[in-house]
Amino acid sequence: MKPIPQTSSLDSTLALFREGYAFISNHCDELGTDIFQSRLMLRSVVCMRGEEAARLFYGADDVTRVGSMPWTVLRLLQDKDSVQQLDGAAHLRRKAMFIDVTMDDAAVASLVERFRQHWLVHFDRRAGACDLRDAANLILTKASADWIGIAPRWRHDDVKLARQLGRMIDRTGRPGPAAWFALASRRRIERWLATIVAAVRDGSLEVPQGCALKQIGLDYRDADGERLSPQVAAVELLNLLRPIAAISRWIVFLALALARNPQWPERFGHGHDDEIEAFVEEVRRLYPFFPFVGARLTRRHVWQGYSLREGSWLLLDLYGTTHDPRLFASPMNFSAERKLSWRERDFRFIPHGGGRPESSHRCPGEKITVEILKETVKLLCGFLPLRIAPVNAEVPLSAIPASPVPSVRITSRSSA
Repeated sequence: MKPIPQTSSLDSTLALFREGYAFISNHCDELGTDIFQSRLMLRSVVCMRGEEAARLFYGADDVTRVGSMPWTVLRLLQDKDSVQQLDGAAHLRRKAMFIDVTMDDAAVASLVERFRQHWLVHFDRRAGACDLRDAANLILTKASADWIGIAPRWRHDDVKLARQLGRMIDRTGRPGPAAWFALASRRRIERWLATIVAAVRDGSLEVPQGCALKQIGLDYRDADGERLSPQVAAVELLNLLRPIAAISRWIVFLALALARNPQWPERFGHGHDDEIEAFVEEVRRLYPFFPFVGARLTRRHVWQGYSLREGSWLLLDLYGTTHDPRLFASPMNFSAERKLSWRERDFRFIPHGGGRPESSHRCPGEKITVEILKETVKLLCGFLPLRIAPVNAEVPLSAIPASPVPSVRITSRSSA
């Protein structure tokens, strides 16, 4: 067995905060390898990148997501008892429910149409410039709540809900009070969703057939024929609301890519809808979203001649893999001509993970993300054209999650 290369520092936590998305790739390049061992928060960790590493994370039977995230990150992004914290048959059973909810053609089309309608109403009523991420976050929050089956009369304040959902994402990589406030928001939303689930079950709240609230809160049964508890159902409903609202970050990067590549808005303004998906997918490849994903080994595993012990904590470099020049020529350049697609289900283009979502931990919400971004292109370039600024905004990789600085603002050209 080959020895796993190690970083020279005793602990790399400060380096991670300083380098952000580039941390794993920087050390891999320095050591001339796709794997190295280090310490983060005084815990031993094996960091990996590349196609074969992704195949291990999303294709091997001896990896688990349980115990692979700091508890604040887990609570903000997934929470206990969520689908990502299950393994084996229990994971596949609940994952199948999410596949039904998020990948059905009619369901996705229904969500996209709600998004479109809320976007048109929002910008039709607005004059002057606004922060694009804030606007998109609110629009997506309203659309996803409607789509899930939470009627407006059960929502006290959509603006406040959108802010709370955004806070969970914004503060994931920030330990301390910032994360604690976000956790408090998550607990409040989970309690609210649990009361909605209880109302569905006692018949005081009627919901449309086929909506996610009915499927998760009422129809789903585990292997023992039991429903999810109201608390766990609330966790899983929030794990729809929050990720859909988080698409607002992709929307900002999408707008930035359109502004920086003006030949594409020109083409989309004159049709060429068949090229929109390739543009969207290149945005997802190039711009930073998830930096890495964690896992633990349930038994000893030999990978590329390296012996990984049982219980090893692993981090897969998602950002570094999608920017690997061995996999993508000129990876820092925007090129929609790559014609990438989430449908390939390979282990190279992995902004949402690799492999098949129905049989691994790959995120099942990828189809929703792509379809909403495709609709956003049409809205930004279509009959209600909007001006995007500043084109020269920077995207620092040191902050997780990343956002353009200064923030991207959007203005109706008719009012500009």
